[in-house]
Amino acid sequence: MTLTPALRDATFRWIADDPSPGTRAELQGVLARAMGGDPAAADDLADRMAGPLTFGTAGLRGPVRAGSNGMNRAVVVRTTAGLAAWLKANGHSGTVFVGRDARHGSEEFCTAAASVLAAAGFTVRVLPGPLPTPVLAFLVRGHDAVAGVQITASHNPPADNGYKLYLAGGGQIVPPADREIEAAIAAVPAAVSVPTSDGYLPVADAEVDEYLERVASLPRGTSRDLRVVLTPMHGVGGQTAVEALRRAGFTDVRVVRDQAVPDPDFPTVAFPNPEEPGAADRLLALAEAEDADLAIALDPDADRCALGVRDRDGRWRMLRGDETGVLLGSLVLSTVDTPDPLVATTIVSSSLLKSIAAAHGARYAETLTGFKWLVRAGEGLVFAYEEALGNCVDPRYVNDKDGISAAVVACDLAAGLKATGRTLPDALDRLAVDHGLHLTDQVSLRFTDLSRIGALMAKLRRDPPGGFAFEDLLPDADVVRLTAEGVRVVVRPSGTEPKLKAYLEVVEPVDDLATARARAAERLGALRAQVAELLR
Repeated sequence: MTLTPALRDATFRWIADDPSPGTRAELQGVLARAMGGDPAAADDLADRMAGPLTFGTAGLRGPVRAGSNGMNRAVVVRTTAGLAAWLKANGHSGTVFVGRDARHGSEEFCTAAASVLAAAGFTVRVLPGPLPTPVLAFLVRGHDAVAGVQITASHNPPADNGYKLYLAGGGQIVPPADREIEAAIAAVPAAVSVPTSDGYLPVADAEVDEYLERVASLPRGTSRDLRVVLTPMHGVGGQTAVEALRRAGFTDVRVVRDQAVPDPDFPTVAFPNPEEPGAADRLLALAEAEDADLAIALDPDADRCALGVRDRDGRWRMLRGDETGVLLGSLVLSTVDTPDPLVATTIVSSSLLKSIAAAHGARYAETLTGFKWLVRAGEGLVFAYEEALGNCVDPRYVNDKDGISAAVVACDLAAGLKATGRTLPDALDRLAVDHGLHLTDQVSLRFTDLSRIGALMAKLRRDPPGGFAFEDLLPDADVVRLTAEGVRVVVRPSGTEPKLKAYLEVVEPVDDLATARARAAERLGALRAQVAELLR
């Protein structure tokens, strides 16, 4: 494209209003090339100025770069000023916790957010260095804070960063608060004129210790004979997870050495997400070499946990999120002391948890995708999970997904099974016999042209496939659901990545496990091929 006068003028204004010399110079360079006739620079500039970033499934996320459509100090300052204005307008005053991961820009953005909130009159507590997101969620809930801000892009690519927002009670924001805060941000003056103050306070190590002590208290079994291998995937969860496991009594823990230290470039993985093919290869190789009992992968901010096991054929593999979720949910329900307990999962997760809950006499709920909805599923919530590796095993203390507490509870389960000569795959087999074999899979398409996602969703609504009952969840969510006997397909755009996702499930009654597994695998393979063709 060519540089338009409107884009040029908007860029000049942004540069003048940017409090950071580095991003001012960065944007000036792109503008100069665009003004010199470089069409690629004009395209780049248009994308950088296409913002603002908006609150998606888990907060703001975008590439670390200059401009309104990126993560930079100016955007963080204006976002935080809008948050402060919204909190005050709704009568909220008191403490706000601010934390960060170890991504590019995280320390600068954390300081920027803290300084704006301090100048706005809040008591601001800043976590002591890069720490897992669940630590911040725990502190917000445990200390009755009015809000919490975590600078993180979770499992996004290395170029990204983000701004995750918790409100009182430690849950993520939900509508209409997200749109109201965006409106407040739009009303904020230029970032360079937003007041700041260094009057914020550090969170003491003893307060972080409260989280570790709580997580270490979660195991209900007494067995601790378990060899664990773990990777934080270049993120911030390694040290905290190892210490939490140690305090819980699991001391035989080996960490993937070249992924142990936080590194914002994530050099050994294409995408720092345990769900991505190949991301856990080093973990599984270490599990094999160390003759481990359990493998654990955390995502970079440690709010997600993936489990690896030695399967029935002797080879190591990662469990799907649904497999981990039903295993942990079943354990929680077998040990819970809450009257009339509730468990919850999302509309795209396996339906197996519903059957497990019924067997335990527990209530069950399904919500839209995202933990901001799951933790609001109802009173008496004792467990929630989503298939994207998120598990909430202790909602009274962390009202969000927490990979570290999930890892500790998974070790409790695995050690208890090992003491009786069984494994996690054995436990999955038992659930299949009791409730039917539930197999899940996912078709995930990544796009650079985001308009393709909307076009494919529109095509699916316009011409749904035959042989299925069709359900459109608009306007509540941009989701369509296809169902048939023992088959379910849910299609939706990702809220955090440029992807279109289709979630598949087949349910097969079990007379003989091997036969049922073969039938279910055949049906799931055929369904996957059908859905892949449908989304071409």
